[in-house]
Amino acid sequence: MEKKRVVVGMSGGVDSSVAAYLLREAGYEVIGATMQIWQEETREIQEENGGCCGLDAVEDARRVASMLGIPYYVMNFRQEFQKQVIDYFMEEYLRGRTPNPCIACNRYVKWESLLQRSLEIGADYIATGHYARVEQLPNGRYSIRKSKTAAKDQTYALYNLTQGQLRHTLMPVGAYTKEEIRKIAEEIGLRVAHKPDSMEICFVPDGDYAGFISKNSGRQIPEGNFVTADGTIVGRHKGITHYTVGQRKGLGLSMGRPVFVTEIRPDTNEVVVGDSAEVFSKKLLCDRLNFMGIADLDEELEVTAKIRYNHSGAKAVVRRLEDDLAEVEFEEPVRAVTPGQAVVFYDGEYVLGGGTIQ
Repeated sequence: MEKKRVVVGMSGGVDSSVAAYLLREAGYEVIGATMQIWQEETREIQEENGGCCGLDAVEDARRVASMLGIPYYVMNFRQEFQKQVIDYFMEEYLRGRTPNPCIACNRYVKWESLLQRSLEIGADYIATGHYARVEQLPNGRYSIRKSKTAAKDQTYALYNLTQGQLRHTLMPVGAYTKEEIRKIAEEIGLRVAHKPDSMEICFVPDGDYAGFISKNSGRQIPEGNFVTADGTIVGRHKGITHYTVGQRKGLGLSMGRPVFVTEIRPDTNEVVVGDSAEVFSKKLLCDRLNFMGIADLDEELEVTAKIRYNHSGAKAVVRRLEDDLAEVEFEEPVRAVTPGQAVVFYDGEYVLGGGTIQ
């Protein structure tokens, strides 16, 4: 029988390196590929923008591929990354929202672009080092299942993948804990066995989102007023790109009690602050819906809903309001529902779908 060919997206980290090894051992014809997104910059800029796609990543991934005896390529996705991830990231912040660039990168760069190019070179699948599992359900649909290790579960950032993408996706790392993956890497002699995980957004390594947007958007981000819900001015803010809903630190307000960002109003350039209780919500609206474990939302559904990557999830009911609009009502109020972030619906360990919080 002819070997199935798989292109593994290699970031130079331990997870994708071990994914390539596991697939090779399972009998696949494995090709390693790193997505180069800083291609036209100087070496200094590329090194500064390390993350999962900088020069270090390429060198580490090439070394691993050589050790595993698999072909290795660097694929240029700079244009796609600029449009689908960086431009989107800046635009959302300028609209007073808090985007999730990893979700956009997964859907439109790692899967749409990488998968397309991989299929063109005769691959049957692409694979990544995500801590998640792809499974076909009894209803015939493909879904993402939580990984073996809750501590590293990455299903939240993958809810937006399509059925066509999932059909051609392998995620071998999801069946292991992080410790097990590092142990495998150690046993086979990979130098990246103890390489630390990349935590920051890869194109903003210093974490200064507002500075990045000012520098790269060509837009002046004006100062404005901090206000309370009734419109009372309580101070001046540095520009709306510096803030996100639920934020308490870095406001620079002396109000004699802790206050939190409850809303951002780009139209009036105001940042609304309030007490802790005002940061809790019982309902949210979401659009840009994508369904995974179910084909559609025909009737109201009881789910566990996650409203951010590190949220443990809360019981909720989701119901369709319009073609691309749903309402999520929580059993108990949840903290800091943030426009621009994803809400992801789970049935036990399986992703049913999700949308973007309005």
